[in-house]
Formats: sequence, structure tokens, C-alpha cells
Amino acid sequence: MAFRRGPYCLLAALLLSQLTAGLAAAGPGDIAVYWGRNKDEGTLREACDTGAYTTVLIAFLSAFGHGTYTLDLSGHPVAGVGDDIKHCQSKGVLVLLSIGGQGGEYSLPSSQAASDLAEYLWNAFLAGGRAGVSRPFGDAQVNGVDFFIDQGATEHYDELARFLYAYNRFYRAGGITLTATPRCSYPDQRLQGALATGLIGRIHVRLYGDLQCTWSARESWEKWAAAYPGSRVFVGVVASPEADKDAYMSQKDLYYNVLQFAQKLPNYGGLMIWNRYYDKINNYISSSQTSDLAHFSI
Repeated sequence: MAFRRGPYCLLAALLLSQLTAGLAAAGPGDIAVYWGRNKDEGTLREACDTGAYTTVLIAFLSAFGHGTYTLDLSGHPVAGVGDDIKHCQSKGVLVLLSIGGQGGEYSLPSSQAASDLAEYLWNAFLAGGRAGVSRPFGDAQVNGVDFFIDQGATEHYDELARFLYAYNRFYRAGGITLTATPRCSYPDQRLQGALATGLIGRIHVRLYGDLQCTWSARESWEKWAAAYPGSRVFVGVVASPEADKDAYMSQKDLYYNVLQFAQKLPNYGGLMIWNRYYDKINNYISSSQTSDLAHFSI
């Protein structure tokens, strides 16, 4: 006897089709990715040419605060990065420099250290320029600075944000984008002062790598979204279980556990992916996926 699809099956299929179409139209929002953590991830230009990302965060300026500055790109040659930055920007991709990271040698022990760092970032990576200050990326200018502060004292990052924001007076249009990438536990003491300034336009909440994150991923993210309604808040995830097997979420789990709720909030910004290398080996986000969220729900 042949199986006949009843009206309820047809109705369910129709509803599923409409849901899928709605998700595809919505998309996951902006997608930011960290680049510079593994020399096997490919060039910055290649990352931008995938079409998968709207923002690339170059990681990291890993030493500052004591008169010395170190740019650590995990073996990537710095030559050519400047041209790649310009190429990415020509494709509409925002390029930020991330400061801090894990395992670096940095802190801001004083107001003067914060002022010195802001001046260095302005002259070495942003629109400034001063004799005696090397520009690792040549005349290329990053679009802003990301605060990825995982160690050291909690003071003076609010002052750094204010010092950097003050340089906006030199721009006729646009300006310096300031973002922060805190741990999922709310609040993050090291970034609380900087976030309190109201100058951080985007917050990438890391739903990984934090043993103190005692709430579920969704609850942790919602605390951040509620605390900073004036900022665009991103869902930060690892792109492969190799990065953090305990925190890794498949696309399906990410959608059902977090995104379907996060997307309903007005300050949901999109996804932050850690990192380009893991995304490349696991194909977590691809150019065909960025405009189609349906794969998160099947």
C-alpha cells in the first residue's frame, strides 16, 4: 500500500519552507573573524576574498604599556599586509587591529601609558604619522582598534578608549571604530571601565574559553546584550572543536541554542568567529552560507 501524505504533513512542510525562507532572508548578520593566529590560515587578502566576512580583526598587538610594542602575527610576513588591508577595504570589509590577546606582555599601569599607547596606535596604524614611528603596514590605515584584554590590571582602558576616540576630530568622515571582545562571564572586570565610556560601538562576547562562565551560552550572551543596549553585541564562537571542544557548537546547535533568540533583540550584531584558521579547516562559515542561515536549523 502506497504511503499518502496527509494534510497535516503538507501543512508542516509548508510551514518549514516558510521558516527556511525567512531565515535565509534574515541571515546571521555581520560576521567578524580573527586573522593572524596561524600561518597556515592563508593571507589576509584570501580571507577577505572568501566573501564570508564583513570584518577582519588582525591579532595581535601583543606587547604594550612599558615603552615597547610587539606585533605578533604568528609567522605571517608583515610585508604585503598593508596592500591586503587596502584590498579588503576596497571590498567593503572593515579591518581592525586587536590589542592584547593571550600570553602577551602588556598592561596599562598608568594614565601616561594609556596616552602613549593611543598615540602609538594613531601614528603606527591609524591616520597619523610621526617621524621615528614605524608603520608596519605602510600607508594602509586600519579602521579601528579592538580591545582583547585578557591579563593585567583593570585600570586605564577607559582612558585609552577616550584618547583614541579623541582622534576622531581629525577625520572628515567615518572615524575610528572601537570594539571590545570580553569573556562571556558578565561583567568582565578588565573591560568594564572601557565599556562604561559608551564609546565602544561593538562587543564580541566570547562564548568559549572561560571556565568561569557559569550560565548557559544564551544566558551569558543575553546578560551582555541587556547591559549594553547602545552597542551592537556579537555572538562569539569557535569555528572548530580543535579550538575548544567543550564550547564548540555545531551550526545547528548554535542556531537553536543561541541565535534564534539573540536575533530577536534589537542590538544583536552578528557572529564573531575564532578564528580564520579553524574556520578554514572546518568550513564553519563559507561564502555560500553567510547569506543563508537555513543551514543552522537543519
